[in-house]
Amino acid sequence: MHLWLDTLSHRNRLRQLPPQHKLLFATIVLLIALIATPIIQIAIAIWLGIWIVIYAQIPYRIYLRLLSLAIGFWLISIPALILGIADRSASDAVLGFSIGSTYFYLSQQGILQAVVILTRTLSTVSCLYFVLFTTPFTEILQVLKQIRCPEVLTELLMLMYRFIFILLSTARELWIAQHSRNGYRSVGRWFYSLSLLISQLFRKTMENYQQFVLSTAARGFNGEFRVYSPRTYRPSRRYAIEASLGCLILLLISLCR
Repeated sequence: MHLWLDTLSHRNRLRQLPPQHKLLFATIVLLIALIATPIIQIAIAIWLGIWIVIYAQIPYRIYLRLLSLAIGFWLISIPALILGIADRSASDAVLGFSIGSTYFYLSQQGILQAVVILTRTLSTVSCLYFVLFTTPFTEILQVLKQIRCPEVLTELLMLMYRFIFILLSTARELWIAQHSRNGYRSVGRWFYSLSLLISQLFRKTMENYQQFVLSTAARGFNGEFRVYSPRTYRPSRRYAIEASLGCLILLLISLCR
């Protein structure tokens, strides 16, 4: 499987910037997004989209595709937010109808809450995607070690990151093998092939895990993973000024409202 996310994080236009600066910038913007109003959160999402698509030169289709995943989870949660059930008419009902003695309605408060969750989701997820698209994961681990993050946590993150790609690669190989044998030609075969895929995926993943354990033991693994990055970084005054001024303006607007 082509690890396009890892490839983009190594080849983007912001790759030469120090990872400490990028993580600090994303963290500050994330904190501002958590306390800002929906309008400011939309501005944050647009601003970080400019950093990702224009400055880092990440293809906009890939960025929008990942952003649509977050929106999809938001759409799933909408019915629980905006739909209400009461024995009679509700005071904040925007639209409703009765079935027998039960009244179903759209809640005005729920709609406002759904909008707030959407804007907060877009702004916070944009912060996460900025880090993932512009900073390789090994450099993120190095920064976490520099700030004295617990070693157990960094090692678990590295193992999880590795096995996520192993899991996706194995699932894709199994899906291609089943699809080439017309495993999804009907609804019945689709469910049968999916059950086989899940069972085979678990077995293949455990086999890969055992191979990984044996390979690390053969290399003299002593319980600590070490990452090395000889790359030299070049801080940019222009990006530093824009990031500082942008964060300052967003913070002032958020505190003044």
